[in-house]
Amino acid sequence: MHDIRMIRENPAGFDAALARRGLPAAADALLQRDEAHRSLLTQAQTAQARRNEASKLIGQAKARKDEATAAALMAEVGALKEDLPRIEAAAAAEGEALTAALAALPNLPAAEVPDGADEADNTEQFRWGSPRAFDFDPREHADFAPALGLDFEGAAAISGTRFAALRGPMARLHRALGQFMLDRQTVSNDYVEVAPPLLVRDEAMFGTGQLPKFAEDLFRTTDGRWLIPTAEVSLTNLVRERILDPADLPLRFTALTPCFRSEAGSAGRDTRGLIRQHQFEKVELVAICTPEQSAAEHDHMLAAAEGILQALELPYRRMLLCTGDMGFSARKTFDLEVWLPGQQAYREISSVSNCGDFQARRMNARYRPEGEKGTRFLHTLNGSGLAVGRTLVAVLENYQQADGSVSVPAALIPYMGGVDRLSPAA
Repeated sequence: MHDIRMIRENPAGFDAALARRGLPAAADALLQRDEAHRSLLTQAQTAQARRNEASKLIGQAKARKDEATAAALMAEVGALKEDLPRIEAAAAAEGEALTAALAALPNLPAAEVPDGADEADNTEQFRWGSPRAFDFDPREHADFAPALGLDFEGAAAISGTRFAALRGPMARLHRALGQFMLDRQTVSNDYVEVAPPLLVRDEAMFGTGQLPKFAEDLFRTTDGRWLIPTAEVSLTNLVRERILDPADLPLRFTALTPCFRSEAGSAGRDTRGLIRQHQFEKVELVAICTPEQSAAEHDHMLAAAEGILQALELPYRRMLLCTGDMGFSARKTFDLEVWLPGQQAYREISSVSNCGDFQARRMNARYRPEGEKGTRFLHTLNGSGLAVGRTLVAVLENYQQADGSVSVPAALIPYMGGVDRLSPAA
């Protein structure tokens, strides 16, 4: 959500920032609606004040036995009483329209974010690790992992496409990855584990920016709730409509949850394998902080996500997203892309975003600086630490062997009860 006062003060700067997102100018239309809203509010306040004043004057006129004046004032009060609800309703409607117009616009990019149209214009920051040199042709996980317990056919019979069932050691490896990630984030990186709701109301989805723009990518229940597409929704909204003490900041939350996405906007993409599923698990990272802490929290979260990849010895690269590839709520985003030898390509495994005060305004989440009477909006950040299914894909493809087995990364062996290899069923 954008601050209309900022747009009043610098409409040209606002439009210039929207242009970097590839969007047309919007300041003039917003300010016209803002002016109409404020004018109606003023009319309502003036009418209410005159009604109160006239009501007092009626008593004074009657005390003077000035029936003509009293009658005229009573008629005026009656007219105001009839007209005031119409003005107030018009003001409320104009205010709602202004809020809707502001809510439909994405966050403004940070100054250091590169301009660009799409992922081709993202900027590579650095690479970690070297892709493994295979002495055989590495395969994609969808081609060899079914023999290890990755069941697409059984899941499709139950739920349709873009679902998978994991069996035996494959299921255990998936569970081990989630537990390993959660332990790292809580023990080493100071995130507090949360077991959040998986079903949320409209207000929560609006708060983090999924609604109203991305409703088609979500699953909705018959009673009007939404299945979370990411635990970011639940974790970030834990501070909605609250005023926090800065002494308690930053807050760092993490959760391992199922996530649900209809993928309506991704038809035809990654239809094979585990890369793009309707249901998947992810360890989410969320930080709530002051504006002064925001940049440091972004660095901390990025290091927390990268630490998982390094511990699993998975080669990856860090990308700074351009203006045309950032998510709706983000002002600055880094993507981590892991090397998949089966595809001979780097694929996204984590996005780590700083949203500034954009989500906090939508949630009315604030803090009161020490020594100040007023409040300010918080900053929120979120990132994957990591997506469990995509990490499983990376482990399978990077640790695959010529005989169809998969070595277990050393960091996961304790979580596997000492099992160090997944082998095809005899």
